[in-house]
Amino acid sequence: MADIDKCRGDGCPIKEKCYRYTAEDGTYQNYFTKAPFDGEKCNMYWGENAEYIFNQLKKITNNGTNQAT
Repeated sequence: MADIDKCRGDGCPIKEKCYRYTAEDGTYQNYFTKAPFDGEKCNMYWGENAEYIFNQLKKITNNGTNQAT
């Protein structure tokens, strides 16, 4: 389940390699209103190792709560 804003990939040639497009939907999934690909690049592209990196960041920040232990 993705805990990120997802992309519908409309008109995006790199959507199949982007985690924001390929991730499984969460229960209450948010989507960009418009695909962020501008015809040349995407500033929101999230590459192949995104899920692993995201999970590591969540662990570092106490599951995303940013609370000190």
